[in-house]
Amino acid sequence: MDTPISEPGFMGIAVGAALTGLRPIVDLMFGDFLFLVMDQLCNQAAKTHYMSGGKLNVPLVLRTNLGATRRSAAQHSQSLHALIAHIPGIKVALPSSAYEAKGLMKTAIRDNNPVVIFEDKLMYQEKAQVPEEEYLIPFGIAGVLREGSDVTLIATSSMVQVASKAADILAAQRISAEVIDPRTLVPLDEKTLLKSAQKTSRVIIIDEGHQSFGVTAEIGARINEKAFYHLDAPVQRMGAMDVPVPFSPTLEDLTVPTPDKVAARARALVRGEL
Repeated sequence: MDTPISEPGFMGIAVGAALTGLRPIVDLMFGDFLFLVMDQLCNQAAKTHYMSGGKLNVPLVLRTNLGATRRSAAQHSQSLHALIAHIPGIKVALPSSAYEAKGLMKTAIRDNNPVVIFEDKLMYQEKAQVPEEEYLIPFGIAGVLREGSDVTLIATSSMVQVASKAADILAAQRISAEVIDPRTLVPLDEKTLLKSAQKTSRVIIIDEGHQSFGVTAEIGARINEKAFYHLDAPVQRMGAMDVPVPFSPTLEDLTVPTPDKVAARARALVRGEL
């Protein structure tokens, strides 16, 4: 359904459609435009089930994106998933591959709650085989992409690829890194994250959102609260710099974590330098 370029308008229509029995999927071209639909999403869709005493549901899926390093400048390069995860009543999914994108989307459509799926813009250029048959990826179940014993790398969205490449660099230096993809922030699979932290005793959290008050802070706080006595070093956080995303390619590339930066932080952590 093609709509006018009026984000508050078509988001409001989708909330109404969900309330009356449909399962609309809203495609928001840039995640930055979430600011335009916050009332419909966070005041209406997120709270209706609670405010109706469980009588009403809003089975709505909002598909949008995140990510820098695409030369789109400050108003088209933000990663706002932590902002949405802060609102009770909304589920938040972050696919890290084509396989995850299909499986999480199918689960989101079947959910009776509003779900926001964030895809990384850079990953739209990647191609991969996905099963033609039906499959669902359950929410709240993290994926352990690589098992390790020296350090845990918890990464979201496109940072999963960054963490995996960092793990390859570390393996060549005989450092064993475990790589975990939470898949969903809400619900969050605390059990898997804590189990890994307890095993390796060292944790780095990598996310493309701004580091302050974001995903890295929340996951780090939970690990500190519930696995503190298993840690051999403070939990490390690597997010985007706390600046508007620059348009200059040279400056933009400096704002987000890279495999080399993650590997360097992990080496220092394992060596007891942090």
